Amino acid sequence: MTDISTSRGLTRRSLLTGAGVVGGAVLGGRLLTGGAVLAAPDRSAAAAAHPMKQVHLVGTDGWVAMPGDAPPDPPFFPDPLAPSPFNTYVFGFRDVTGMASNLVAAQRGKAQVSAPMMAFDEDDDIYLTLTNLGLAQRPDLFDGHTLHWHGFVNAIPLFDGVPELSLAVPIGRDLTYFYRPHDAGTYMYHCHFEDVEHVQMGMTGMVFVRPAQNRTPLHPGERYAYNDGDGSTAYDREFAFMLTELWSAAHYRDAHIQVNDWTDYDPSFWLLNGRAYPDTIAANGDPLSTAAGRLQYQPISSLIRCNAGDRVLLRMSNLGYQNHAMTVDNLDLTVIAKDASLLKGRDGTTNYLTTNMVEIGPGESRDALFVAPGPGEYLLYDRKYSYLDNGGGPGYGGMMTKIVVGPPGTYPAQTAANA
Repeated sequence: MTDISTSRGLTRRSLLTGAGVVGGAVLGGRLLTGGAVLAAPDRSAAAAAHPMKQVHLVGTDGWVAMPGDAPPDPPFFPDPLAPSPFNTYVFGFRDVTGMASNLVAAQRGKAQVSAPMMAFDEDDDIYLTLTNLGLAQRPDLFDGHTLHWHGFVNAIPLFDGVPELSLAVPIGRDLTYFYRPHDAGTYMYHCHFEDVEHVQMGMTGMVFVRPAQNRTPLHPGERYAYNDGDGSTAYDREFAFMLTELWSAAHYRDAHIQVNDWTDYDPSFWLLNGRAYPDTIAANGDPLSTAAGRLQYQPISSLIRCNAGDRVLLRMSNLGYQNHAMTVDNLDLTVIAKDASLLKGRDGTTNYLTTNMVEIGPGESRDALFVAPGPGEYLLYDRKYSYLDNGGGPGYGGMMTKIVVGPPGTYPAQTAANA
């Protein structure tokens, strides 16, 4: 992420000119017309209070891999059009922040699922550019894309990403969204253009807003999930999970120019961060995730590694179409927040819930804490056992991962590089 500055006045004529395809928009003091960023007055006086962050995402399609031991389901899975080592067609987002324009264009056909996870601080000024690269497998489709921050309060509808109220980005164009988050919490984002299809096809991701309390911690070095006032949401490590399902028949039909009847929804795979078990426990940097690996377009691991005694924060969001009940046997989970709202009253009374199962409905998020017990391995899994297979095959699959607890000092302090 890099700092940016910008802007120039907006006239009715310039708005209409830019709106010929995408529209022109004043974005926190800058004007975008069909992707052009125009010069702006200096805003250094506000920089200290509202640091500026820039992110650039692209929307496109591509191929990913569900576990290879899943039984064939002709003609839907594996997709005969899929290039080796992949088997499933998807739409998705990809982070191209800082890339030169020629490298950005080269990402067409390289969609990522789940989408990149993004983290910001309260009161950051966020400029998030979305470029629509089109669909390599389906050049006959002219689908637009948007970014909708689910559950997030926007200042104006323009940045909400709902096409009927804002703008959709057509192929070959871009739009910069502006956000200034005031409320800490776990959110999610997705494309809202043909959203039933685009969400199922993989255009989903997570957004974390970190609390202002981190700037003046109650105890040196502490990090918090929320502005709790008492340190009750402090954590040593955090792990995030995007819960979705994948219906192989729908993905096949999109790749083969066929129409879906979404009332027939019947998922084949249940995913954490775009992977099904046992791929969920492949660590970041695993050979499967390298440029030649089967999981190269599913780069987000769901493996939890911590030291005994660590306070661990689990961020969980559901952008599937089914309820999921995430469970850990023999381990207490304290649910501290629901849908980016701390479970604490205005009088300071906490409504935290201690349980071993966290139920998450479609479009919902939960934040839960646990204190890592003695060394060992625990399973985090969906309590509905029919969601624990891959394509109806034998053995475990689906929404399951491991919590690996080592003796104190086994794992170094968590940073962005080793999270």
